[in-house]
Amino acid sequence: MTVSKALLLALALAVATPTWAAGPTTVAARGAAKKKAKKKAKKKAKKKARKKARKKARKKAKRQKGPITVPVDLGIGPAVNFLTGPVQDDGLHYGLKSSLAAVISRELIQQNLGRVPKDYREMAKKTHEVRYRPGVLAVIPDTLYLSPKLERTQMYGANWGLIGLGTGFGEGLRFSLGARLNLMYAYIGSDDDALGTTHFLRPGLSLEAEVEIPLAESFLVSFGWCSYFYPPQEVGGPIFGWGDLDESIWHIGQAFLKLHFRFPYTVTL
Repeated sequence: MTVSKALLLALALAVATPTWAAGPTTVAARGAAKKKAKKKAKKKAKKKARKKARKKARKKAKRQKGPITVPVDLGIGPAVNFLTGPVQDDGLHYGLKSSLAAVISRELIQQNLGRVPKDYREMAKKTHEVRYRPGVLAVIPDTLYLSPKLERTQMYGANWGLIGLGTGFGEGLRFSLGARLNLMYAYIGSDDDALGTTHFLRPGLSLEAEVEIPLAESFLVSFGWCSYFYPPQEVGGPIFGWGDLDESIWHIGQAFLKLHFRFPYTVTL
């Protein structure tokens, strides 16, 4: 081989070497690019899946808009009232006890989760039952006092439950506790000159315990006790006066029995 041919061969090898050296680098770059593209595609797929899930949830919520049927519970029955103070010596006073509320069961909540705001859905999933009484129903008294004169004293009036809260325990047989702000007016007239006539008008606080027994799907029976506490008003005294406890009406204890009737009511949400 001549020197010139050797130089040409060396030159050819020198030119070819970068191509051979670049081989492994190109493969690594392609692998990295492929991995990056795969990661990007996976991220895009996840984003698309989330978007699809949101769209599906919106469609579900949209489908759930419209009429919904809720059981409404109407309870009514006799009540016996005991007035702490000077009037208590004249015995018991009678009346009617009532309640009205929409009963939202766990099944109804689960079927309509799409209607519940997102922030409250986890709480709704854990709820067994909700009893809702719209504020507009505050105009309906929860107690009517209808007690004619059996001995010396008569009592007529009403108590309105303004706002309250409570909780219940048990399925089927149910025990509940509640507290409520109230407003009461009653005319109390007596033949006893020492008692005279009282126009009792007071805001107050009540504490109530009740046991509810289901006899059928749409018929229940309940009984319980409620204590009403009021700022003391002197018997025979003015409405805006403040009396001593032993001369005033400041507490009414009430035992009651209610029959409950449930009927469906459809509302549009």
